[in-house]
Amino acid sequence: MKSTPFTEKHISLGAKMHEFAGYNMPIEYSGIIDEHITVCQGVGVFDVSHMGEFWVKGPQALPFLQKVTSNDVSVLTPGKVQYTCFPNETGGIVDDLLVYCYEPEKYLLVVNASNIEKDWNWCVSHNTEGAELENSSDRMAQLAVQGPKALEVLQKLTDIDLAAIPYYNFTHGAFAGEADVIISNTGYTGAGGFEIYFYPEAAMKIWDAVFEAGAEFGIKPIGLGARDTLRLEMGFCLYGNDLDDTTSPIEAGLGWITKFVDGKDFVNRAFLAQQKAEGVTRKLVGFEMVDRGIPRHGYTLLDAEGEPMGVVTSGTMSPTRKIGIGLGYVKPEFSKVGTEIGIDMRGRKLKAVVVKPPFRK
Repeated sequence: MKSTPFTEKHISLGAKMHEFAGYNMPIEYSGIIDEHITVCQGVGVFDVSHMGEFWVKGPQALPFLQKVTSNDVSVLTPGKVQYTCFPNETGGIVDDLLVYCYEPEKYLLVVNASNIEKDWNWCVSHNTEGAELENSSDRMAQLAVQGPKALEVLQKLTDIDLAAIPYYNFTHGAFAGEADVIISNTGYTGAGGFEIYFYPEAAMKIWDAVFEAGAEFGIKPIGLGARDTLRLEMGFCLYGNDLDDTTSPIEAGLGWITKFVDGKDFVNRAFLAQQKAEGVTRKLVGFEMVDRGIPRHGYTLLDAEGEPMGVVTSGTMSPTRKIGIGLGYVKPEFSKVGTEIGIDMRGRKLKAVVVKPPFRK
């Protein structure tokens, strides 16, 4: 397994470790529920150094990105971040990702750890424009400092006015005594906070500085278990569960990042435009359990007659709501909020109701 610059620190702190995307990663420290609540109410730190980072540079950077991503990169100005995806040629999604606009001819793509090699090969094979591509995944480390106290903690470590960075914007500069650190008002928790990117050599210096600054707020390291429950409570998709090579962005409710603007001839545009115009045969929805039970990935979703119509793609017991919640694909006629659906939980047919995420208000 691969290691991040923080792997030994996680082990020394007693984290439960497990393989994730080829990396030895912390799944939990004090327990998923405790860590979840810590992020919702205070501040927690995630090691997300396993994520992938690609630079796209040069005069052909924008034409290349307009072709391979679904969102309209042309609207980005320096300091802006955009959520988007790589559509494939068969109606599915190669990956979902973030695009950071540094300069008009300089962009940073942040991709999922499990897809680094696949995404890189995809970008290289589709780079007929001749954009300058650089895979910097092994030369960047990242911490996500999340929660309502994150700003107060991180502000101690920089002269940059963090409160002046809007959501889905970023800057870069001095942080914790290190130069040229990226500070991004983004995250995967819905609890507020920042993601910071830096060279691996500075990793432990920055870790120690963040935890010292956060001591008065009860800062804790957080594992991937709570990261998953936090994102699910917000209804955020996880690639490999809710999105994959067979799910289209239209089916997944990501029409808002699929822009059919003039001059943007992105991969498989015609098929996705047809889906948007004519409708789809399944839709990703959020649901809450009516009966007592915890929905799990792979459980069968049932229509009004009790017949299979889809599967649970993500599910858990909500740490804040104390009820079962999930995401899954259903027939379009069962996608309206308030519609009752069934879930086959190991032979038990239980009731659930379609709701509009987020589950945590």
